Amino acid sequence: MTAPDQRTPAREVRLVSRPHGWPQPTDFELATSDLPELADGQLRVRNEVISVDPYMRGRMNDTRSYVPPFQLGEAMEGAAVGVVQESRASGYDVGDHVLHQLGWREEAVLDAAAARVVDTDAAPASAYLGVLGMTGLTAYAGLTRVARLQQGDVVFVSGAAGAVGSVAGQVARALGAGRVIGSAGSAEKVAHLVDELGFDAAFNYKDGDVAGQLAELAPDGIDVYFDNVGGDHLEAAIGRLRQGGRVAICGAISSYNDTEPAPGPRNLARLIQVRGTVTGFLVSDHQDLAQEYAGLAAQWLASGQLDSRETVVEGIEHAVDAFLGLLRGDNTGKMLVRP
Repeated sequence: MTAPDQRTPAREVRLVSRPHGWPQPTDFELATSDLPELADGQLRVRNEVISVDPYMRGRMNDTRSYVPPFQLGEAMEGAAVGVVQESRASGYDVGDHVLHQLGWREEAVLDAAAARVVDTDAAPASAYLGVLGMTGLTAYAGLTRVARLQQGDVVFVSGAAGAVGSVAGQVARALGAGRVIGSAGSAEKVAHLVDELGFDAAFNYKDGDVAGQLAELAPDGIDVYFDNVGGDHLEAAIGRLRQGGRVAICGAISSYNDTEPAPGPRNLARLIQVRGTVTGFLVSDHQDLAQEYAGLAAQWLASGQLDSRETVVEGIEHAVDAFLGLLRGDNTGKMLVRP
């Protein structure tokens, strides 16, 4: 099914210079692009909601990593959910909502093979970028497969008011953790973790002495650390590991904008004493868990065990502001842009 051709030039955000340290607004530009005619097997999609994520900072560097760097002068990429405006692909109709990877723009032309239809009657479009999408699966895979969460474990989650961290803490509780502790960057976020998301305890890392605050809340140590921050949080967590403790490294946002290599934890020898493990992971290696997680997440959402908080910025012209705010920790839950 194909709608009449009503295409107009669409705005998109391009990377025009590679940041050194903290990104600046001048590293980006808002440009207009004429969309190409559709070929067989393609869709034209108007984006309704766009994800901005910490990993995108690494793609702004011209370095080899697990994903290619953004190209200068071209629109950036990222997860988005949009509505099909025009289709030349079987199984995709005008009006369908699809999840795809051409965010950072108002409209996109893409191969249908790179899109997946999502049910926005069952859940809001934004949920497929967050709690029902990569964000939720990252938390679930990190806890269950990487950290091998067990009933009764004491779990510490850093960056716990962010997109992945907030889900990780709630999932740990739903899977039977004995105690869940979180760190966040403000008193309001700490209250959110404890009063609304069901964390047993939380602390504001900006109050100083991460190791001391963690020791107060976990006097008998921790079994699992879900790391979104790195730096002093990782060192503090290693210092509190109990026998057989496991660390799952999801991110290290504290060092993403450093211009010099960040110092490593000074207490790695403790891993020998407690037979602890530290494992980095990528959610892309655990896609086989997606269906399992989706079923559990639907149950937890329905029962109220899983809450989804979002911070939404309106307008593609403010997408860069949203991303810079994410790096500063301005968001609670998932950071999204509605173009």
